[in-house]
Amino acid sequence: MKQSPTPAEGQFKRTMKARHLVMLSLGGVIGTGLFFNTGYIISTTGALGTLLAYMIGALVVYLVMLCLGELSVAMPETGAFHVYASRYLGPGTGYTVAWLYWLTWTVALGSSLTAAGFCMQYWFPQSPVWLWCLVFCIAIFLLNVVTTRFFAESEFWFSLIKVITILAFIVLRWGGAVRHYPDEGRYPCAVPAQSGPPQAGYPTVRCRS
Repeated sequence: MKQSPTPAEGQFKRTMKARHLVMLSLGGVIGTGLFFNTGYIISTTGALGTLLAYMIGALVVYLVMLCLGELSVAMPETGAFHVYASRYLGPGTGYTVAWLYWLTWTVALGSSLTAAGFCMQYWFPQSPVWLWCLVFCIAIFLLNVVTTRFFAESEFWFSLIKVITILAFIVLRWGGAVRHYPDEGRYPCAVPAQSGPPQAGYPTVRCRS
């Protein structure tokens, strides 16, 4: 008996360009923690401790992504990276990895929405935090249900705004501001007495003071 041909595996249409992928990578590593917690970390651990923490974290992420990149090039898959765990470690491991990854991003999304709500409440004190969380949640949902090209384009511009904001903070920190305080000793506790440039964490420290 002649066997019927095996159906071809599903393939996705590649609508993202190189600039989308680059900005998605940059925007993905710039979270709310950079704007909310960097100043606090520098004030408690110092510039050296903060630098070491970021370097260790960056090394771990680099090694993980290097391994994932090798697997993706050698065995392209339309699924997520849990398919590699299922293939080499077993279906149970792949199932666990997939659900843990989903749980991680569920918690991360909730914390990011809460942080965004507190940030907007600073500018609009009369508005509740939950309202801004709902607004951002609806916006994220709408961005994900439209076409992939629309999602990539919106993420490109949002990531670009974050990168430009960080660069602006660095420029302002190193004397790029048009106006300065006439008395630099007016806020003696604005910057913690730590060695090294605070850079992007400097505006957060100033705001918290």
